[in-house]
Amino acid sequence: MTADQLRDSFTGFFAERGHTVVPSASLIPHDPTVMFNVAGMVPFKSYFVGDEQAPYDRAVSSQKCARAGGKHNDLDDVGRTKRHLVFFEMLGNFSFGDYFKTDAIPWSWELMTSDPSQGGWGFDGDQLWVTVHETDDEAEQIWHEQVGVPMERIQRLGDKDNYWQMGDTGPCGPCSEIHIDRGAAFGPDGGPLNDPAGDRFMEIWNLVFMQFNQASDGTRTPLPTPSIDTGAGLERILTLKQGVDSVWETDLMQPMIDVAQSLTGKRYLVGDYDDRDSFGLRVLAEHARSGAMLVNDGVFPSNEARGYVLRRIIRRAVRFAYLLGTDKLVMPTLTETAIGVMANAYPDLRKNQDFIVNVIANEEERFRHTLKNGLSILDGELSDGDGGDKKELSGSTAFLLHDTYGFPLELTQEIASERSVEVDLEGFRSEMTAQRERAKASAKGAVDDATLGGYREIVEQFGVTDFVGYTDDESESRVLAVIDGPDADDGSATVEIFLDRTPFYAESGGQVGDTGTIVTETGRAEVLDTTFALPQLRRHTARVVEGTVTAGQTATATIDIDRRNQIRRNHTGTHLLHHALRVVLGDHVKQAGSHVGPDRLRFDFSHYDAVTPEQIAEIEKIANTETLTNEPTRAFETTKDEAEALGAIAFFGDKYGDIVRVLEAGSTVELCGGTHVKATGDIGTVKVVSESSIGSNLRRIEAVTGEASVALLQHDEALIADVAGLVGTGADDVLGGVQRKLDEIKSLNDEIKSLRSQIAMGRATEIAAIANDGVVVTRVDGLAPGDLRELAIAVRQQPNVDLVVLIGETSTGGVTLVAAVPPNSDKPASALLKDAAKAVGGGGGGKGDIATAGGKNPDGITEALGLAAAAIPAFLGE
Repeated sequence: MTADQLRDSFTGFFAERGHTVVPSASLIPHDPTVMFNVAGMVPFKSYFVGDEQAPYDRAVSSQKCARAGGKHNDLDDVGRTKRHLVFFEMLGNFSFGDYFKTDAIPWSWELMTSDPSQGGWGFDGDQLWVTVHETDDEAEQIWHEQVGVPMERIQRLGDKDNYWQMGDTGPCGPCSEIHIDRGAAFGPDGGPLNDPAGDRFMEIWNLVFMQFNQASDGTRTPLPTPSIDTGAGLERILTLKQGVDSVWETDLMQPMIDVAQSLTGKRYLVGDYDDRDSFGLRVLAEHARSGAMLVNDGVFPSNEARGYVLRRIIRRAVRFAYLLGTDKLVMPTLTETAIGVMANAYPDLRKNQDFIVNVIANEEERFRHTLKNGLSILDGELSDGDGGDKKELSGSTAFLLHDTYGFPLELTQEIASERSVEVDLEGFRSEMTAQRERAKASAKGAVDDATLGGYREIVEQFGVTDFVGYTDDESESRVLAVIDGPDADDGSATVEIFLDRTPFYAESGGQVGDTGTIVTETGRAEVLDTTFALPQLRRHTARVVEGTVTAGQTATATIDIDRRNQIRRNHTGTHLLHHALRVVLGDHVKQAGSHVGPDRLRFDFSHYDAVTPEQIAEIEKIANTETLTNEPTRAFETTKDEAEALGAIAFFGDKYGDIVRVLEAGSTVELCGGTHVKATGDIGTVKVVSESSIGSNLRRIEAVTGEASVALLQHDEALIADVAGLVGTGADDVLGGVQRKLDEIKSLNDEIKSLRSQIAMGRATEIAAIANDGVVVTRVDGLAPGDLRELAIAVRQQPNVDLVVLIGETSTGGVTLVAAVPPNSDKPASALLKDAAKAVGGGGGGKGDIATAGGKNPDGITEALGLAAAAIPAFLGE
């Protein structure tokens, strides 16, 4: 019996018994709780739980299933065992409140044991064993009394083996399984109860009796309409029907095994699960079939969710092909073979064959580019240098393979485990966390793994961006991809546009990214910024302002030329400023960062002291001498060694390979990948606007050039004119006018101080009149702290006054406390305020005869006065 015949016999048997034959649903489920359809009942789940009314009472299907990724994952076991597959088919018959155990059980036995000429499978009933749930007397009775299975071949098992639940709540019920005894060669006797691995007593059919509803507290109540859900693995039954030992020798898998042998030149050893080559051939066969079925159902290789699983499946196969010694593509031929095997059951495979093969072939081509280097690195890292293997692979190496070579962590783990080497997962996670933190700390470009994977796909498919912006301000380009971008600063939506060639400079080396427009026949986008998504892959963050821009279109990409010119002036100006700093301050000056925008330039550098105004003037003079000479600049590419021989200085922020870009501008020779003016005179005037410290031995200087320097001079002239007008003088005498105003202000302040002293003396006489035995403790509001202190001193100077404590609310809402004691006192005045200050939520003090304190709580002033008064007896020694 072939696979096609087996599938047809199952659906035909139940169609004759009133079941609607339902075509297989897609591998991509509507159920969000699973990544793929992992069982035959998943497409019918909404009927079982009551979310939808089933359009039929009975159904039968052969459902495509995949178990890889998430909690249902057999991927790592593929090739290692006789039965594990990623893709498989589940034969199932279903009742939605129609029939129940008394029909389902006998039908399963009838199909299993009846003669093939009557549509059955012809298994020997004496080889079949049955398990039921330990509480299911009804099922046991039907199996024994109605079907005739001897009691010695019926075994009861618990919840782990024979009870099915859809989830923590919802439909559930006991199940009953049919097992076949494969003989003494596969293990000891004793039935399924004594064969948990199922090697001898293989499970081939599971009948689920959905008869309860489980509540959140675990209680179960009978369902009003019990239902049936069965599942029989097509590949397992096919193994038995074709008389072979494993799924690998069936007509579903053997054709791919044969092609894999032909492609690799390796021989497949049937039943040998220790042979490395045979293991690899099984992986190739299974993954070609799984890949074809997944792509046909709309799954595409990517770095997230289902796409990530497919990518891992394909790359795992390619990696085994590589280890089997073939450098040529293997997946296209294997995929075509798999399509031929499966197309009778799923005709759309043949219709989509070219597309499926191309998708998988492209993924193999991309991965082969990185696989060789990655495997070489991993092999070297796994070796201990003495011919053996290390005990552990470092997390940093695993991360390098993941981040640079596109190796999934699972692939690295699998390769390492085959050599009994553990991977430092904690170290890997630490590296991953550090990378994410670096991305967050960056001003731009913080992306998640899924987005990063999308960028890598663009590079793998199209290569990096051809930058033409050194010579061209506009280019005809092809749109490679358009993906959703982050919201703009104003909250509007953006997209990220990728082109095959671009004049847009991507932010690097301190120079900001270009802005401009990208125009196609259907739309126009304003480019807000240009950055690197990956090395040499330029990302145009844009706002679509007209129509649409889509991948595959021809586009005209044009930079904002005026803005670029301003940036050019500032960037070349930065180089001249760097040179001048080294001349004036010394060769120890090294760049520590920069920002080159259209409005100004910023240059961070190492230096141990503040730059004096005289030094800044000299720096400006040197830089502007260079601009006035108006010498042509020269930017060219050469080897790094040649650049060093020319005396070129590396500029901060750029990464340099063997070929570097050198800028010669005036007296400077530096490595720089930025855009620059054609002659130093194009810079205009270099004007420093600020110099400051940004850390220990680190300084920052900011400057403007060109139009911005003219605007600064105009601004300063206008400011001087305004100041001159305010002080009543001409611009040429503004300093004299300001000095005269300052002298006038000083004279007025002296007069105010004198008047305050006179006022204080007047109030001092008034306050002294309330003294009691030479002590004054009172409240005075509305004075500034200094004025209250002067008043306290004036009160103490009055006849018959020895101790003074004044507390009051200031005009700003705070509290001031002042204490004054005799100058010859052996105790400090602060002793009188210690507790009082706490009452107003403050503190203060002093060691002499005058003490002040402050507070924040005016409501505590009354209490503070009482505490100050209470402190006086102890202060006087009474």
